Amino acid sequence: MHAVSVGEVEAVAPLVRRLQADHPDIPILLTTTTPTGFDRVRSLFGDRVRHTYLPYDLPPVVGRFFRRTQPRLGIIMETELWPNLLAGAARRNVPMCLVNARLSERSVRRYRRYLARLMSPAVRSLCLVAAQSAEDAAHLQTLGARPEVVHVVGNLKFDLQLPAEISADAAALRSQLAGSRPVWIAASTHQGEEEVLLSIFARLRRIHPRLLLVLVPRHPERFRRVERLCESNGLATVCLSQGLHSTTDADVFWSMQWVN
Repeated sequence: MHAVSVGEVEAVAPLVRRLQADHPDIPILLTTTTPTGFDRVRSLFGDRVRHTYLPYDLPPVVGRFFRRTQPRLGIIMETELWPNLLAGAARRNVPMCLVNARLSERSVRRYRRYLARLMSPAVRSLCLVAAQSAEDAAHLQTLGARPEVVHVVGNLKFDLQLPAEISADAAALRSQLAGSRPVWIAASTHQGEEEVLLSIFARLRRIHPRLLLVLVPRHPERFRRVERLCESNGLATVCLSQGLHSTTDADVFWSMQWVN
């Protein structure tokens, strides 16, 4: 099973657990692409699944991956359509499924314009496509998926089992972070977006002086840079990893690292 990073690992978790419950004798290899995805696999499953990184999509590397892992079935999350991986699976008669599948119209246009000779055979080789929506299903068929294997099943992320105590935990965190202050959350931000957000935040605080910004950069390697950016804008910054010992009145900006 392949889940590129943290979000995909979270989404595939219910499927992994169900497969382990129904087929406890079958080992599962879960691949990711990012270190944060790797960390989340370890946090969720420990040693109950094997983990490795997905190989570069080059024929010799993919071939070695198949020889070493000997998969009986491949399950790919969302949009990880790697032509050489899928071609290698087809040559070895390994069924490949695309689950929680999504594909935007923009991606379809890009694939058809630049990568049609690679992508169309790859998508056509899939034995199952479980699409998030009818629109996604149509886009994948346009790209080459066989209509008889395409099914609209919704989004796996809606099958996540949230802890029963999550509302109480959220209320406690809200109280610790902000008390009664209004909060603006900017989550999963990319490079270049923080500058825009901080400019808007400065204007909003003229109207709402007690406004608190909770900022969560998407990539961990950017945390310190974003923290320095906030400080250069004159904002008192507290990272969640430092604990919640500071009073909310003393902080006008919080930079959260990661919350599991």
